[in-house]
Amino acid sequence: MTDPEKDLAILETTQDPKATPNGSSQHISSGNVSKEDHVGVNASLRIEETPPTLASLWKRRAKTDPNAIATQPSVYDDPEKAKYFQPLPTYENLHRFDPSERWTWAEEHARRFCTTYFLHKQLTRLQNVLKKIEWRVAAWAAIAFFALDLDRSNISQANTDNFLDDLGLTTNDYNLGNTVSKTAFLLAELPSQLISKKIGPDRWIPAQMILWSIVAASQFWLTGRKSLLATRALLALLQGGFIPDVILYMSYFYKSNELPFRLAIFWMANRLTDVIAPLLAYGLLRLRDYHGYEGWRWLFLIEGILTLAIGIWSIFMMAPSPTQTKAWWRPNGWFSEREEKIMVNRILRDDPSKGDMHNRQAITLGLLWKSLCDFDLWPIYALGITFGIPAGPSDQYLTLTLRQLGFDTFNSNLLSIPAQIGTTINMLIFTYISERINQRSLMGMFVQFWFLPFLVAMAVLPESSSRWSRYALVTVLLSYPSPHPMQVGWCSRNSNTVRTRTVSAALYNMSVQLQAIIYSNIYQDDDKPLYRTGNRVLLGICVLNIFIYAFNKVYYVWRNKQRDRKWNALTAEERVEYLDTTTEEGSKRLDFRFAH
Repeated sequence: MTDPEKDLAILETTQDPKATPNGSSQHISSGNVSKEDHVGVNASLRIEETPPTLASLWKRRAKTDPNAIATQPSVYDDPEKAKYFQPLPTYENLHRFDPSERWTWAEEHARRFCTTYFLHKQLTRLQNVLKKIEWRVAAWAAIAFFALDLDRSNISQANTDNFLDDLGLTTNDYNLGNTVSKTAFLLAELPSQLISKKIGPDRWIPAQMILWSIVAASQFWLTGRKSLLATRALLALLQGGFIPDVILYMSYFYKSNELPFRLAIFWMANRLTDVIAPLLAYGLLRLRDYHGYEGWRWLFLIEGILTLAIGIWSIFMMAPSPTQTKAWWRPNGWFSEREEKIMVNRILRDDPSKGDMHNRQAITLGLLWKSLCDFDLWPIYALGITFGIPAGPSDQYLTLTLRQLGFDTFNSNLLSIPAQIGTTINMLIFTYISERINQRSLMGMFVQFWFLPFLVAMAVLPESSSRWSRYALVTVLLSYPSPHPMQVGWCSRNSNTVRTRTVSAALYNMSVQLQAIIYSNIYQDDDKPLYRTGNRVLLGICVLNIFIYAFNKVYYVWRNKQRDRKWNALTAEERVEYLDTTTEEGSKRLDFRFAH
């Protein structure tokens, strides 16, 4: 037999009862039980050399052997523990769930073995699982986020074309418009997420995109303050919930340690929009006086039509789940039967909680209340309220600030691009490092220390300083590595049930919208152009954030130690009894540990 066949033959006769999934916030082993005494092990197996276990075979990935077993160690490898983590009978992917399923790294990650391609072409064919979901899920999500942010933030480019003056508005009116938008966005988050969970994100997300695109295009006919506030509110109500909806959808396809980096790519689209949008604006704003209309009107109309096309395209791109990818326009689906088995088992081996609800199962009021009361997630929500405030006003006012510094309409748009490129690159690197070193709180503190010297400089910079030095200061400040994707993945990982994950994604994003409401009102009209008072406020919030991140670290370490003391005090029999009788769910379980 070949090596993989030998490995699989061995795995049919022996498993490691103490093998646990890779990742920090997972269920732990029932532990302290010898291999010979454990119920899930063949006690009659007696050989001098210990046979390879699933855990040891999985470690062979470090040698980049495409034939090595990629099946992640899991609670499902022990029949005694596995029975406590079975998917519900209504779980939509249940027919592909099989704890005995095994697959190789070549089947899962072809791109890791590109150098092997020329020797083992059959191993790196396009049938690998991860490459397919990268293109069909992660790439789609990035394009969809581009559509969201293009319609949400193009008012910033409109500002460079005398948007406020044309409508007879002031800076404070602009602040009010942003506040109304963020408030409506916040209020729509949870209802939108509940609708998405009931009818499925594959139906609700395209509907959202089509409706908001129509509203975005209608801004062509703005007449003044009232119409501005009305369209900003309606646009935000339709866009609210989109981000947690997409996060929930992506969690159906990715493991917990894969999701944060894919979310970084997701938010990269948000930043790349801030690169592409000025370039689009550079051309579209030149349509001023075409048919007698201002350039910003054409900007709203054409970009709204573009995102409408993306919304219609999304109808045909999305699928309900890994095993529900067939449709009349896609008769063969995305995956073969073999690939569906890999998809489902790799997800459940990583996080068994993803099998505890159907993907079109509504969150009842009782489950909603239970999720809202999960106080162990509140520290992350607190971070969502404040972590980005130090950079928020500078980002929101970037184009207006550049105009005030004397740059013209077109140069203001182009000069906003370097900061967006910088923060995009840094965010990807930051998110990757946070997963590699398994640290979140400390990485978040690093970002606040990034802000600190620039906020001090902005608070004391003399008025006589050159416009280029001020531009350089704000550009480096806004090139910060955003911790947002890391924190979304952190929140998802610490939820540990589908219903809590559904609600927590919305609540976290609501806290981020509350943050945006706060920073939209820090820079005031009577404080411009240097915004000395506003920058001092930002400096104080930055220092506060350092303490909030430190609190999160201490809190989750403390909670894990509490669980360790209680769990380690139980005998093996008591642990089995706990698993058999407990009514505790999700992150409340005694065998769950929090990421920090």
